[in-house]
Amino acid sequence: MSGCGIYNRYSRPDMDVNTDSLYRVAATDTSTVASIPWRGLFTDSDLQTLIATGLERNTDLGIARLQVEEVQAALTNARLSYLPSLNLTSQAGSSRYNGETQKTYNLGATATWEVDIFGKVTNAKRGAAAVLEQSRAYEQVVRTQLVATIAESYYTLLMLDEQLAISRQTLANWDETVASLEALVEAGRENDVAVRQARASRTALEASLLTIRKSISETENSLCALLKEPSHTVSRGTLDGQHFPDSLSTGVPLLLLANRPDVRQAEAALAEAFYATNSTRSAFYPSLTLSGTLGWTNSGGGSLLNPGKWLSNAVAQLTTPLFNRGTNIANLKIAKARQQEAVLAFEQSLLDAGNEVNNALTEWQTADGRIRLDEQQICDLEAATEKTRLLVRYTSANYLEVLTAQQSLLSARLTLAQDRIAKIQGVIHLYHALGGGKV
Repeated sequence: MSGCGIYNRYSRPDMDVNTDSLYRVAATDTSTVASIPWRGLFTDSDLQTLIATGLERNTDLGIARLQVEEVQAALTNARLSYLPSLNLTSQAGSSRYNGETQKTYNLGATATWEVDIFGKVTNAKRGAAAVLEQSRAYEQVVRTQLVATIAESYYTLLMLDEQLAISRQTLANWDETVASLEALVEAGRENDVAVRQARASRTALEASLLTIRKSISETENSLCALLKEPSHTVSRGTLDGQHFPDSLSTGVPLLLLANRPDVRQAEAALAEAFYATNSTRSAFYPSLTLSGTLGWTNSGGGSLLNPGKWLSNAVAQLTTPLFNRGTNIANLKIAKARQQEAVLAFEQSLLDAGNEVNNALTEWQTADGRIRLDEQQICDLEAATEKTRLLVRYTSANYLEVLTAQQSLLSARLTLAQDRIAKIQGVIHLYHALGGGKV
């Protein structure tokens, strides 16, 4: 039995993936984003309320929890397969022949027990336990994705609010610019080309305000759908009020095996395939079934007994497969192929996990660098805009230079808001890529 491997337990196979080289830009300490609970990472009180509501009410997460309960019931059933099955039967009959009435009755209990000599029941139980681990890992996948999606939607709203405020402030500046240009035209220092150009820029900015408001409404609606609530205005803070760590660490790559729920799910699927292969091997060996009956009857041996007597029997049945048209061989080949498929899927899940971590770290680092450049650009453009205004006021410089500088300043401020959100999204994506942290 040791040689045929039907009682072997699953162990992680040798893989082509080198887990030590999964990260290209990661730190190597063990204090990681993955070890931080979501409340410790997302400290905004409004966001915490939204996430808590989503974890309680989200439809997809509720379905995942129910699936875990279903699999738990299946595992309980598999564990009880070690025990015999008991059935209570009762029967009564009446017949009349040649003027005589005969009444019979039977009351008995039957027990059947399949002795698990070649691991059929054991492998079924272990396979059911692997399915339960898959279901639990899937629940965590859904929960982690839900937290990340709610956080990303929330911070998108903060970015849109910031862009809306910047655009409104710039719109007021454009009003002042148009008024100044009209005054210069009346004084004969400018022509109406500059006025028309300024009005066109103001109109374009006003149109962009409508687009931003539309995006805010759509984002709020999608966020409410995640929370299983009717559409409403989402209470939120400001972009300036958000705080995150200045540096991020991911831990050693091997921790992905413990933190990533999709990696655990893939390995549990591999374990299930392993035990399924063992079960198909068990089909080549005999099965031993013990059964017995104990009852009380007044009908035995074809003669009428009255009063009733005890009746008992015991049967041992040994069944050995000899020829079943190659079904067992085909099933074993299928099980082995599926086990190899599960190995490949597990290896790919590790590669995907490493790629996601690298992408998230790169996103965070790139946005961090861009923010510093954006701030320097805005500082230069603010100075250029102010100096251009002074030149127009006290020299014969063209006011179109002011319009150009002002338009560039607006674009730079909007870009800064986007890059600030990109840095926050890098944190969210890293949180998700490392397995979602602690509950």
